[in-house]
Amino acid sequence: MRAQGHGILSALPPEHRDKLLTFAREVAFPAADRIFDEGGGADHFWIIRSGLVALDVQEPGRGATVVETLGEGELLGWSWLFEPYRWHLGAQTRSAVEAYEFDAPQVRAAIDEDPAFGLAVTRCVAAVAIGRRLRAARTRLLDLYGPPATAQRHRSGGETP
Repeated sequence: MRAQGHGILSALPPEHRDKLLTFAREVAFPAADRIFDEGGGADHFWIIRSGLVALDVQEPGRGATVVETLGEGELLGWSWLFEPYRWHLGAQTRSAVEAYEFDAPQVRAAIDEDPAFGLAVTRCVAAVAIGRRLRAARTRLLDLYGPPATAQRHRSGGETP
């Protein structure tokens, strides 16, 4: 299997990337396919090779709201790494997707057996995947609930409308 030149795989040291890829199998999902639902068991995870996947949250009375879209090289799912191993969001393909699929219990066992590998994978997931999602959520919240640009200029001593 050929590793991506960017994304989560490139953030891992080569020996740990190679070890992680020994647990991978190549899969494909058609467009509009539901990969997992919020609250379901997180027993797999994926690294997207091509295509787009929308992460969503179920809102009572409104249905699914997309909170982020992932693409090539990105990790789909990190709930597999932390108990209780339940998805916090749902995921649905926006286009046809090709990905590496990993059996989470198998990777967790390898993490427990090899502390250096475990530390590398955990740090990578935290820095690349979780950090990126938090930044994206912050940006989305600012877009939704931040003050209008004119109010910000006024507060900062800039022009007033």
